[in-house]
Amino acid sequence: MSPQHDHGHRHDHDHGHSPGLGHAHAPANFGKAFAIGVGLNAAFVIIEVIYGLAINSVSLLADAGHNLSDALGLGVAWAAVILAKRNPSKRFTFGLGGTSILAALFNAVFLLVVVGGLTWEAIQRFWQPEIVSGKTVMIVAACGIVLNGVCAWLFSSGSKGDLNVRGAFMHMAADALVSLGVVVGGLIILLTGWHWIDPLMSLVINLVIVAGTWSLLTGSITMSLNAVPEGINMDKVRQSLLDIPGVASAHDLHVWSLSTTETGLTCHLVTPDGHPGDEVLAHAAAELNVHFGISHVTLQPELNEPTAAHLAQMHNH
Repeated sequence: MSPQHDHGHRHDHDHGHSPGLGHAHAPANFGKAFAIGVGLNAAFVIIEVIYGLAINSVSLLADAGHNLSDALGLGVAWAAVILAKRNPSKRFTFGLGGTSILAALFNAVFLLVVVGGLTWEAIQRFWQPEIVSGKTVMIVAACGIVLNGVCAWLFSSGSKGDLNVRGAFMHMAADALVSLGVVVGGLIILLTGWHWIDPLMSLVINLVIVAGTWSLLTGSITMSLNAVPEGINMDKVRQSLLDIPGVASAHDLHVWSLSTTETGLTCHLVTPDGHPGDEVLAHAAAELNVHFGISHVTLQPELNEPTAAHLAQMHNH
């Protein structure tokens, strides 16, 4: 075997957060918080759908869609925490963390379809308004304020120390404000009899859902295509590798999402003076984790600069 092919490989699996759709793994003691959050939101979705259909309120149905997005979002975050702990297998050598990307994509598409149907119904209501009980809308939406407030409280203690928990806390707090908006809409209907307020509130909530879901959709699509995670500057990553003692150049640098919470990197490092040593590479991997959130690092030292033919052959494979 020629010297340029007789390489040493260095694999580091330091787990930390990575920018993008997801966040760092939630501490184990927040598993109950995720379970309660998913359960409460799912139960409230059923309640809002029942009352929304009973009183012909599309704003309650839209808020049900919003709370469904909460339940699905929390479920994905919870699943990512659980699946990330599963050991890799002979077939799934990276583990099952990638299922969180598929789940996020499914959630985004599903929610946009639901929003599309609710928006069409709300638009029709402007021309054919239906009598809506403002009092019932207020009572049900007020329950939503309490529910989202409780969920936010469950995550409040970890909102400063963990990105995943912080995201859940901020989402729940924002949803309490959305429910407050529905209460205000119900009050206006009760005081004025303006039933067109109900479809108007539905459209506003739908816009909130689309705004929150669009980044989830685009992020999950780019992740599934192995794009560089948002927030990672490849020029800075390359420079960090070139700063490793003994490294003359770097090629075949790839950075991609292993899941919504983990990022992988592979790169060939040309080291004319020989292998820089395990400690040097381990330190480099730790630096990549700290500065860029890249937790799965594979660095391959090479003695000689690859030829154009060699590079073309590697790219073809």
